[in-house]
Amino acid sequence: METFSSIECFVRSAEVGSFAEAARRLSLTPAAVGKSVAKLEARLGVRLFQRSTRSLTLTEAGKLFLGEVSASLHTIQNAVANLASTEGRPAGTLKVSMGTVFGRLYIVPMLGEFLRRFPEISPDWHFDNRQVDLIGQGFDAAIGGGFELPQGVVARRLTPAHRILVASPEYLARCAAIEQPEDLQHCEGILIRSPQTGRIRSWALTSRTRQQSPLNLKARMTMSDSEAACASAAQGLGVALVSMPFAVGYLNAGTLQRVLPGWYVDDGNISIYYAEHKLLPGKTRAFVDFVIEQFAEQGLEQRFSAV
Repeated sequence: METFSSIECFVRSAEVGSFAEAARRLSLTPAAVGKSVAKLEARLGVRLFQRSTRSLTLTEAGKLFLGEVSASLHTIQNAVANLASTEGRPAGTLKVSMGTVFGRLYIVPMLGEFLRRFPEISPDWHFDNRQVDLIGQGFDAAIGGGFELPQGVVARRLTPAHRILVASPEYLARCAAIEQPEDLQHCEGILIRSPQTGRIRSWALTSRTRQQSPLNLKARMTMSDSEAACASAAQGLGVALVSMPFAVGYLNAGTLQRVLPGWYVDDGNISIYYAEHKLLPGKTRAFVDFVIEQFAEQGLEQRFSAV
């Protein structure tokens, strides 16, 4: 059991690159984690980390050992967690990351039904528009779009991530007719700045017949959030390029209308992400299956499609 604990300390330290952060996640002291790893190195007869006052990096032997034991450690931990669940039902803290507005509008309303089905699960939900380190930061799952897929993480598609052009009826009534993508160059644009990079991305419009056209929309203002862009466009301030899930409510209310409804931006998919394990924790499996089920039952994939 002491060796198992030492391996857990080693794996956590390797994942986060710090004895102190590993100790925080394991509810131990940094000294205890360092001592445990040192005992493991003595038992194996090799140095697993190169240590300095500023960094903790794996040696070649450490990289090799991590590759051998990491997956097995997670499988054993998941098996123990599943066995320890209340009478075999999914239980435990469920740590999930999701976009702030998307999560509030579409995932939080599912919470009541989810807890009715799985009352032993305790949600720990984090709302952030940036991609998290799913494994390194100890998340069970994440929901979002446009994320890179790190090694050891899998994705289940929920809906296409389409962006559309919208404007208020008042704005469209006073500006020149917009019939082709080229007509957008004369409009006042409300553009989205990436919260990750701080830059305004160059988008290509796609037609329903899969034609391509550059998006030439001069910036009148920039936002880092589609909900804010929708609210600005609803005031008659210009044409906004926004994510479909945020536009749906405004379109249904009639405060916004689609501009060039035959064109949209294809930005990949919105997916649910989780760590790939041979034995997925019951709480994670329950959440993933539930969200996929709810997207299907509520027809969200169709509602969020711009086609």
